[in-house]
Amino acid sequence: MRDLTAGVKRFQRDVFPAKAELFAGLAARHAPDTLFIGCSDARVVPELITQREPGELFVVRTAGNLVPAHSPYAADGVAAGVEYAVAVLGVRDVVVCGHSACGAMTALAERHDLGDAPAVADWLRHADAAVARTSDSVTGADRVAALVRENVLAQLTHLATHPSVARALARGELTLHGWVYDIATGAVDDLTQAATAAA
Repeated sequence: MRDLTAGVKRFQRDVFPAKAELFAGLAARHAPDTLFIGCSDARVVPELITQREPGELFVVRTAGNLVPAHSPYAADGVAAGVEYAVAVLGVRDVVVCGHSACGAMTALAERHDLGDAPAVADWLRHADAAVARTSDSVTGADRVAALVRENVLAQLTHLATHPSVARALARGELTLHGWVYDIATGAVDDLTQAATAAA
């Protein structure tokens, strides 16, 4: 906790004054242009990867960058975040970003026993389609990497089931993007063409 407190003090002393004008504008205006759906993994920092300023990204982070398909019977935080970003804020782009060495995808690829983590096991069912599309003949690190990619594509499909997203796509007001970020190299693989072909 001391590190966090020290960080806040450095922010207030060094960062905030240098960006005071930016923050003054943000206090009265919230108009991000992109919804970034990424993994909760601490190694994946959307604003750092994209080099965007505060206020430019609306960020939703979930374990495994999972987006449950729309359900009229169960609202959740992801659905609310997506709807707010698209229908209220009017973002023009949505990025679903997976990443290398994802713990959630590793657990699925290696069939970890999640008996002691039932909430995690239940949440990971939102990757069932990706698991089904990942060949059993692929093993080890290659299987995790393949599942990460398939998962991004599956989550884009889930995203399109949300009414606000479907309406914006139909009007040509929204574009969906699928990325995979490599932690070791900083590379970002754009799967958007694969997502378009799969649609």
